[in-house]
Amino acid sequence: MQIAVLDDYQKVASGLAPWHLIDGAEVTFLHRWMTSEDEVVETLSGYDVVVAMRERTKFPREVLRRLPRLRLLVTTGMINRSIDVAAASAQGVLVCGTPWAEDATVEVTWAHILALAHRLVDEDASLRRGAWQSALGTSLKGKVLGLLGLGTIGSKVAAIGQGFGMKTLAYSPNLTAERAAAAGAECVSKDALFERSDVLSVHLILADSTRGIVGARELSLMKRSAFLVNTSRGPLVDEPALAEALRAGRLAGAGVDVFSQEPIPLEHPLLKAPNTVLSPHIGYVTREVYQAWYEAVVEDILAYAAGTPLRILQPY
Repeated sequence: MQIAVLDDYQKVASGLAPWHLIDGAEVTFLHRWMTSEDEVVETLSGYDVVVAMRERTKFPREVLRRLPRLRLLVTTGMINRSIDVAAASAQGVLVCGTPWAEDATVEVTWAHILALAHRLVDEDASLRRGAWQSALGTSLKGKVLGLLGLGTIGSKVAAIGQGFGMKTLAYSPNLTAERAAAAGAECVSKDALFERSDVLSVHLILADSTRGIVGARELSLMKRSAFLVNTSRGPLVDEPALAEALRAGRLAGAGVDVFSQEPIPLEHPLLKAPNTVLSPHIGYVTREVYQAWYEAVVEDILAYAAGTPLRILQPY
């Protein structure tokens, strides 16, 4: 059995799971991203099993069609929008996932919020230039935390905000007042969320109905003193519109961990936008999360080899 473990950027996957338990297998760890469908096909044509780390590498129908040897595709997590699961199933490729390990997205969200509020990036750079206390920060107590999405992650972000003494508002297309109240939040309209929030954090699942949900119109509703944070999915936000709002001073700052194209191209507009805290999609990149995921990947491969596959993904 030939196994490829993709996108091991940090070169850590080999030491985080008992790969040796897969008898008769040769496991190859790939450390760079592949930039085209042709490169994906050329690289993976000799493998029976492919392990995908989240949505870093795309597997649309055409790529799957060109990988006739592929029999098992394992993704970390139980949802991967970059895999055409229906096409894989039609081709006889089993797609399996792993339990959603407790991730660091909540922590990274608050890292962005606190860095923006207290100007940590600016102050770090200023201090290294020899200056001392060059800007005024923003206290969060008494401010309004707006959550665009109040699922598992959004609810945890809400609880921390309430610990800081923030008032919490929330909106999502299907959110009810009762569910919001259970998380200590007030359910409001989408426009009210953008108008009233001092910090607006995005926590929605990417779907056709939510793609571009934060656009130029929504950004125009926000206070000039407000911060926007996106640690969910890049395409939820119109990135050129966000960059323009920042350049025009219509927004105080933005913290972004996710981008429409990853890795982010050097010409991306947010790289040149002012008052930003940017990170390379690290909301799940911790030793603890990786270890839990890779151990579950080994379980999936062993179960498949034994004829009793686990955690089979169904077409979305």
